[in-house]
Formats: sequence, C-alpha cells, structure tokens
Amino acid sequence: MAAAAAAAVSEPFSFKLASHRPNSSSLTAFSSLKLPCAANSQNYHFKSLKSQLTPQSHNRIATPLRSTTTTPADVSTVTTFHGLCYVVGDNIDTDQIIPAEYLTLVPSNPDEYEKLGSYALIGLPSSYETRFIDPGETKSKYSIVIGGDNFGCGSSREHAPVALGASGVAAVVAESYARIFFRNSVATGEVYPMESEGRLCEECKTGDVVTIELGESDSKLINHSSGKEYKLKPIGDAGPVIEAGGIFAYARKTGMIPSR
Repeated sequence: MAAAAAAAVSEPFSFKLASHRPNSSSLTAFSSLKLPCAANSQNYHFKSLKSQLTPQSHNRIATPLRSTTTTPADVSTVTTFHGLCYVVGDNIDTDQIIPAEYLTLVPSNPDEYEKLGSYALIGLPSSYETRFIDPGETKSKYSIVIGGDNFGCGSSREHAPVALGASGVAAVVAESYARIFFRNSVATGEVYPMESEGRLCEECKTGDVVTIELGESDSKLINHSSGKEYKLKPIGDAGPVIEAGGIFAYARKTGMIPSR
C-alpha cells in the first residue's frame, strides 16, 4: 500500500473532465481535457472545473501586443506576446491582486469590468515604488507580469485573473502557482499562466521589454533589454481553452455544448 501511494504521488498532477461525445448538449461532454500543473508545486490536485462567472459574460479586452502566427512549413501555431513586464516577488496573494473591497464589481458589466481592471495589483505593499497602473489610468502599460513562487495564493476568487486580464495583462510568468489561480485563469480565459524553469523574477526587472512565444512543443521568454532568453514550461491542453476565451467558449467552439 505504501509503495503504491508513493508511486501515485510521484505522478504529474492533472485533472480530466468527462469523455467527449460529439454534438452533446451537456457541459460534461468535455474530451479528456488535461490541464498542466506546476511541477514545483506539491499542492496541485485539480477537482472538476466550475466557473462562478456567467459564461462568456465579461468582455475580454484584446491587447494589441498579442498576436498569433502560423508557420507554413510545419503548420504549427505560435502565439506571441510582446511588451513591458512588471516584476513581483513570491506569494503574491489574491488580496494583493484584487482586494476584497472590489469584489462587488460585476465582470459581466463592461463598465465594472474596466473598473475592476483599474484596481489590479493595487494591494501590493508600498515597497513596490513603481505602481502597476499609473494614477488616473484604467489600463496598465505592463502587458506581462513576472512573479516568483506561489503566485495567486489566498482565496478562490475568480476576480483575480479577471482583474489582470481587464487591466491589459496577456500573460503571467511565475515560478509556480497556487492551484486555484491557475485553474481560474484557464476557466475564465483571461490570462495565460506560464511557468518558468527558474526564478525569472530575479533575472528580469520592471520595465524590461520582453516577448513570450508559445509554441505547441516549447515556449520561451526573450528579454530584449538584457539580451537573455529563457525556456518556459509548455502550457499543454490549457492553451486552446484560454485562446478560445475560457472553458465555456471552448466547449461551444468545439461543439461540446450548443452555441447560442
């Protein structure tokens, strides 16, 4: 028994949704979707994904820093994000990402969605002298957030990745994630939660110009300010879900549930 338990713990953590039956009208018709987990985190154990937001109810703000290109030679898709990065440390919790006092804002309301974004990372301590959003602005000039270990810890509020997406963030790159933040990022389709293979929060600094390239087999971050390049862990099957705009949008796109 002990040997079996030890073997189970050593397996990569993931979760599966129910098997796919084409053209089924049920949400349970997802096709064995596996979402990747942080290899560094021992807390990754996903349960069935449920979204508390109205499906496709909030308006995703598209950023001009994001593009998708296709390579004719091998017909592989590469999603690219380019812009300024904002660097934070370890254990950035959901209160720092979006304080509880702003949870009354409803993301399905376009005006409140924009306002929610204007409060993103407002809970960071004063030691962060460069603020994520400039005074009087509703959007951040930083389209990529780079963090350390255990990013998104704290409560289960879906408002955390939604606030970052509403502020203009396209992707977060962290050493590891709290499992609920990773799951909510995929469920809402607001941001790409990418994992680094090292402590990029110590390699990069706020204001650096960076590019993230998400390939089907490998991904990387290029820091144009320092001239260095870093390998990122593949996001796997979560990528198409986020690209579609969240789990409900993905289900409609693939015919798992009826389109409106």
